[in-house]
Amino acid sequence: MAGLIPFNRKYSAVLPTGFEDFYNMLDDFFTEGPGLNRNLARDTFKIDVEETPEEFRIQAELPGVKKEEIDLALVDGKLSISVKKEENVDEEKKNYIHRERRLSSMVRNVYLGDAKAEGIKAKLEEGILTITVEKERKVDKAVSIAIE
Repeated sequence: MAGLIPFNRKYSAVLPTGFEDFYNMLDDFFTEGPGLNRNLARDTFKIDVEETPEEFRIQAELPGVKKEEIDLALVDGKLSISVKKEENVDEEKKNYIHRERRLSSMVRNVYLGDAKAEGIKAKLEEGILTITVEKERKVDKAVSIAIE
């Protein structure tokens, strides 16, 4: 019984149920020893969000990503940072051609409640994407009411 190892469903020939990724994540979590197990922290990019009274400042770590591969959008106070990266390697040897292709995409969404849609600045420098979003100046709509 001590020699049993967890069965990983990603290698089974069972009909798909829609829960394969969830089961695989559980199986990978409970396997012992180092390996190339899935890790949610590795599957996406890291971001830092800083808030000041005047603005939001978001920094995303995107090493090896070009600015053409990044898409930014602000919709209803939700900032969406998406990256779509395509890698193609063509290598010719003696009697064969070796080709590798990989397509990956990642998306992070951050809710910035009182973000101003105009004047957003974004800069990619040395693998760090810095986004500056100004805050809306909220007008105090409180009205003083006189008591008779």
